[in-house]
Amino acid sequence: MKFARLPIIITMLASGLLLSSAVFAKKQDLPLVTEDGLELIKGTKLAVVYAKPGASLASYKRIRLVEPAVAFRKNWERDQRSSSINRIRISPNKIEEIKGKLAAEFHETFVLVLEESGYELVGDNAEDVMTVRPAIVNLDITAPDVNNFGRNYTYVASAGEMTLYLELYDSVTGDLFAKAIDRREDVGFASSYTWSNSSTNKAAAQKIIRGWADILVNALNESKAATAN
Repeated sequence: MKFARLPIIITMLASGLLLSSAVFAKKQDLPLVTEDGLELIKGTKLAVVYAKPGASLASYKRIRLVEPAVAFRKNWERDQRSSSINRIRISPNKIEEIKGKLAAEFHETFVLVLEESGYELVGDNAEDVMTVRPAIVNLDITAPDVNNFGRNYTYVASAGEMTLYLELYDSVTGDLFAKAIDRREDVGFASSYTWSNSSTNKAAAQKIIRGWADILVNALNESKAATAN
């Protein structure tokens, strides 16, 4: 099976080539058909969705969920050092730890939501198995909790934002039949400021990730229902 080279895709996305505000503000400016033959789908719950013409999710009863890759927003580390909020230096080890924790949280949340909805998660390929290949890009944590000793009293209006890049494949043939891009920002504290720490950052991330998982489940269910009718 051949997948698109995800590290290259992440580099493109994180550098803003596909994530500029203009892309999301002017969906009509996006290409109607991608180089791999996927067509732009309008009226979806995600910002940008492309799908193979005539593709259906109904035949997939089980899911192979690939561990997500995670990439911070370009210059995020530099901006943290110069920020009027934080002015902190984050070690490479800490950055990798944050990425690892978010990847684990993403995987656990998606597995939980999918299994609660009756979908079986597997590690092998089969005709009824769909491969879901996610990545979190442009991760922007407003105030990361890097203080391991004592409390870090940082107050923010939003925990930050991140963008999902998702690809759906046939697990046997490796054919890509859908991909999506969606940016979400934490708005839990929009009307006030609250103390930011690892717990509040985790809760904000969980809320966004669960929303994405619910959208995937709804798409699977709707495809099944359409086929049944």
